[in-house]
Amino acid sequence: MYGYIRGTVVEIDSNYVILDNNGIGYLIYVPNPYSYKLNNEYTIFIYTCVREEEYTLYGFKDREQKELFLKLINVKGLGPKMALPIIATGTIDAISDAIENEDLNYLKKFPKIGDKVAKQMILDLKGKLNSINTGIFAKEDYSAELTEVLLGLGYKQADVKRVIGKVNSNNSLEEQVKEALKLMLR
Repeated sequence: MYGYIRGTVVEIDSNYVILDNNGIGYLIYVPNPYSYKLNNEYTIFIYTCVREEEYTLYGFKDREQKELFLKLINVKGLGPKMALPIIATGTIDAISDAIENEDLNYLKKFPKIGDKVAKQMILDLKGKLNSINTGIFAKEDYSAELTEVLLGLGYKQADVKRVIGKVNSNNSLEEQVKEALKLMLR
């Protein structure tokens, strides 16, 4: 399967683009085809859907859109063709807020989403969308890994607990370890 395809957009249609990569034109269904420009190069993150007699590519401009799509298609009664318009017309933040706040009216505004599917989306996804890493969603929590690293280096549990609260949690694990080690030496 494909993780992403980098190429030049050679055709734009109402629900797909054709991306040329080394002379092969990939037809990729995307949320907003007209956000792409002809003859420009893009990296499109791919989800490959293989059915009995169908092999379809769905593409996204970033990993966050793809992650949301993957979560949506795991909802009972919601397939790729229903999930694509949700991503096209809603933002990740707004969709997540609607699910967390159980806002059925917002969810039912999407094409083909009725009361039953909207309730199923809330049931299946509530509390699970904060793992999508965008600016507003929760950052990766490395506190367990950081604790393990510091204990592995021989520091005492009490010292580790004292330092972890002072480390910038927005940094990568590597940066957190460096910062924690500097704090340990103080």
